[in-house]
Amino acid sequence: MKTFQLSNLTTNMTEKHLLILNQQQIQQKIDRMAYQILEDNFEEEEILIAGILPSGAKIAKRLKVILDEIAPFTSKLIGIELDKHSTSLNAKIDFEVEDCSNKVIILVDDVLNSGKAMAYGFGVFLDVPLKKLRTAVLIDRNHKKFPMTTDYAGLALSTVLKEHVDVVLDEDGEEDAVYLR
Repeated sequence: MKTFQLSNLTTNMTEKHLLILNQQQIQQKIDRMAYQILEDNFEEEEILIAGILPSGAKIAKRLKVILDEIAPFTSKLIGIELDKHSTSLNAKIDFEVEDCSNKVIILVDDVLNSGKAMAYGFGVFLDVPLKKLRTAVLIDRNHKKFPMTTDYAGLALSTVLKEHVDVVLDEDGEEDAVYLR
């Protein structure tokens, strides 16, 4: 099957991919989100950055690296593994949820699509008194089934329902990119 490049459009016989963000643009979006998190939490001593595995955790890790350089507070990375296809909350966490008590939590994912994963992410913290819970996503799509909003978004993107957003990060051995297909 032949593949060829036409500006930002990669085409083959069966699929079209439109490059939405390249590696540099992704880094700029993550940098900006980190500064927004800093501004919103400047007087905190510690924040917890909860990445939804797998891609949300990669973005959370990048946010932590930037915040460790620019912020007066400490940041701790925590991970949440969700069964996004379940009809109920089914999560594995790598931390004691009670340790989040009276802390600021930044819940991070790559794409906010229907809002289900983010809603399940909220569910992990329902029984814990938090100082505040904020959301951060690289791409905020406008097809939410759940009333989710983002506090920090790299890019708000209006798409049609049949389109899909692919976030490819270099930890996967490929160059960072966001594609619409």
